[in-house]
Amino acid sequence: QVQLVESGGGLVQAGGSLRLSCAPSGRTFSSYAMGWFRQAPGKEREFVAAASSNGLTTYYADSVKGRFTITRDNAKNAVYLQMNRLKPEDTAVYYCAAKITAYSRGLYYTKESYDYWGQGTQVTVSS
Repeated sequence: QVQLVESGGGLVQAGGSLRLSCAPSGRTFSSYAMGWFRQAPGKEREFVAAASSNGLTTYYADSVKGRFTITRDNAKNAVYLQMNRLKPEDTAVYYCAAKITAYSRGLYYTKESYDYWGQGTQVTVSS
C-alpha cells in the first residue's frame, strides 16, 4: 500500500505563488507515474498536471499551462507542483496521485488511471 502525503497549501493573493509537495511512501517511487488533480466546491475532481515515472515527460491542463510546473525528484521520493500567477479560480483542494506503471514515459490524465491518492491540501487564492 502506498501512502501519499501532500503539503504546501495555503492562502495566497491573486498573482502569488505556492509550491505543493507530495511524498509517497515505499521504495519504488521511480515506478510511479505521478499526477496532480484538484477539486473545487461543487465541482468534479479535475486533472491539473502529470509527470512520467522517469520525469522526462510532463503534461498539463490547458487552464494551468504556462503557470504551473510539475517536477519530481526520484532520489528524494518527492513530486512537486510549482504554481505561479495564481488566480481565484485555482482555489480548490489539490490531490496528489500515483500510478504504478512499467512504461517510463507514460502520462495519465484521468482519475481512473491512478492507483493511489493523497488526502488533499487546500489552496485558496484571494482576489
